[in-house]
Amino acid sequence: MEILTSAEMAAADRRTVELGVPVSQLMENAGGAVARFCLRQYGAAERVVVLCGKGNNGGDGMVAARVLAEAGVGVEVLLLGRADEVKGDAVAALAQLRAEGASVMVREVMDEAVLRRVWGGEIGGRSRSLQDDKAKGQATTNTEGQATAQDDKAKGQATAGVDLILDAVVGTGFKPPLRGVAAAMRELVAKANAPVVAVDLPSGWDADSMGQEAVGAFRADAVVTFTRPKLAHVFGHMTGATFGPVVVAEIGTPDEVVDSVCSDPTHRDGTAMNGAPSSDSPRLWWAGTAKAIAEAPRDVNANKGKYGHVLVVGGSYGTAGAPSMASLAALRTGAGLVTAAVPKSVLALVAGVAPELMLASLREGAEGAVSLENLSQGGLEELIKQKRISVVAVGPGLSTKGEASEFAREFVARVKLPMVIDADGLNAFDGKAELLNGAGRVMVLTPHPGEMARLAGMTVAEVEKDRVGLARKFATERKVTLVLKGWRTLVAHPDGRVAVNTTGNPAMAKGGSGDILTGICAAMLAQFADAGKADDVARAVEAAVFLHGLAGDFAALKMDEHTVLATDTVACLSDAFRYRVKDEDGLTWICGMRERTA
Repeated sequence: MEILTSAEMAAADRRTVELGVPVSQLMENAGGAVARFCLRQYGAAERVVVLCGKGNNGGDGMVAARVLAEAGVGVEVLLLGRADEVKGDAVAALAQLRAEGASVMVREVMDEAVLRRVWGGEIGGRSRSLQDDKAKGQATTNTEGQATAQDDKAKGQATAGVDLILDAVVGTGFKPPLRGVAAAMRELVAKANAPVVAVDLPSGWDADSMGQEAVGAFRADAVVTFTRPKLAHVFGHMTGATFGPVVVAEIGTPDEVVDSVCSDPTHRDGTAMNGAPSSDSPRLWWAGTAKAIAEAPRDVNANKGKYGHVLVVGGSYGTAGAPSMASLAALRTGAGLVTAAVPKSVLALVAGVAPELMLASLREGAEGAVSLENLSQGGLEELIKQKRISVVAVGPGLSTKGEASEFAREFVARVKLPMVIDADGLNAFDGKAELLNGAGRVMVLTPHPGEMARLAGMTVAEVEKDRVGLARKFATERKVTLVLKGWRTLVAHPDGRVAVNTTGNPAMAKGGSGDILTGICAAMLAQFADAGKADDVARAVEAAVFLHGLAGDFAALKMDEHTVLATDTVACLSDAFRYRVKDEDGLTWICGMRERTA
C-alpha cells in the first residue's frame, strides 16, 4: 500500500471525480466508514458529539453523524461557523443531515465565547438516555446569538454525558496552525473524558509531517483515514495509547488512479523534510501489505525441503543466547530446516533451545570467539554445500573479540548465498562499510541506530535526523536491503524504495529482540525468496519486519510491557501469522490491534 503526500491525495481525488465519481459519493462513503468504525469499536456509546468544520472534512463528519443517528445513536453536531459558510459538497451533506437526521441537533459555534457556553465544561461522564435525545422531535440549527431561553437552559447540558467525540474539523489539506475557535475547541477536547475518533487525521496535524508528535493538534484515540495512509499516519504517533487504531477505509478511489498519481512526480512535495518523497525519489510503502505472502495455506503435498534451510552463524563464550534465539525464531517462522553453527564451548547451551535445531561446531580462538580456521578447507563452506543451505544469518552473539570480526568480513565476501547480517556481523564492518557490496546477490543488513552510525561514520543523532534519506542512500549505494530499526523501522531496498513498518511497541526494547528479527528475516527469505528476485526479497523482508513487530504487540497485550522477553515474541508468532490487517468492515488497520476493542 502506497503512502501518499497531501498533494498526491488531492490529485487522486481530482482524477477520481474526472472519471465520473462525484465528491458527494466519496463523502458518503467516507462518513459511512467512520460511522461503521464507531459502531463496531464503540458500540456502547449512546451519545456522540461530532465537531465539524466548514469544508469537506466537516462534510464527512456530517455524513457520519447522520449514519450514526440512523443506527439509533444520540448525536449532536457542533458546527464551527455559520451554516451559510459551509463550502463545497459539505453544503449538501448538511442539507441531507437536516432533512433525514430527525434526532440530530446542529449547533453553530461562531466564536470562543459561544463555544465555551455550548461546551458547558461537562464533556464525558455518564450518558443520558437515548430517549431524552430523541424527544427533541426534529433536527434544529441554533445560531447562538438568536437562541431562546429554553436553549440557554440546555446549553450547559449540550455536551454533558458524551460517550464519544468525532473530530471532523479539518483534514488532509489543512496546514497548521489551528486558530480561533478551532484552537479553542482543541483545548476543550484535550480536557474531555470521552474518547476521540479523528476523521482523516487529528485536526491540526500536518498530513505531510514525518514527526512522531504534532504540537497543536487535537488529541485522538483512533483515526479513520481514506484511500491510502499519508505520511503523518505512518510516522506519527497519533493516538494516546500504544495500540490506538489508525485505519484506512476504501471510499471508491480506483487503484489505477492511485497508481497514476504515484507515478507522476509533479505531485511530489519536493520541500518535504526527513526523506519524504521528492520529485526525483522513489516512493514510500506500508510494510504491512507484504504480510499477505505469509497468509496463503501451504501446499498439501509440502515437505521440509520446500521451505529452505537456514544456517545461523554466531555465538561466542558468554553470548550463546543470541544464536539460540535467532535459530528458534527461524524455526518458528517456518523454515524447513535450521542449523546453528556456534563455537564448541557453547554448543551444548544452544542445543537446548529446541530439539528440532541441528548444530555444527565451530573452532574457536581467543576468548571463546570463532576462529578464521573455520574458513579453511573442509570448514564452514563445505558444511554449507553438504547441508544445502539456502539462507545464512551471520552475527548474533559473534562478538568482536579475537579473529571474530575478520572471520565475519571474510565469510561475507566468500559466501554468496542470500545473507542476513546483524549485530557483531555488522560491527565487523565498522569503518569498512565499502566492503559491504550486495550487487548480484541478496544481502540484508539489520542495524539499530548505533550500528548504523558506525557503518555510516556518523553519530546516532545524525542517523535519527534523516532516517529515510540515510536508509535509502545507503541501500542504493551498497546495493543491499537495509532494515533500519527504531521508531517506525524502515526497509530500504537497492532500487530506492522504502517501506515503513507500523508494528512493534516499547515492550520490545529488550536484549534479544534483534536476534529474533534476524531469524525471522532468514526464514522468510528461505520460504518466499529462494529465487532471489528483487520483488520477492522485498516482500519477504518487509513481511518479516511486520510479523516481528506484530508478534511483539500480541506479547505486550497478553503481558505487562515491562515483563515481555524477546522469546515471548517468538511464542506469539502464531498469533501474528493468523492476524489479518483488514477487518470485517473492509478497514485496513495500519496501527493498533483490531482484536483490541476500545
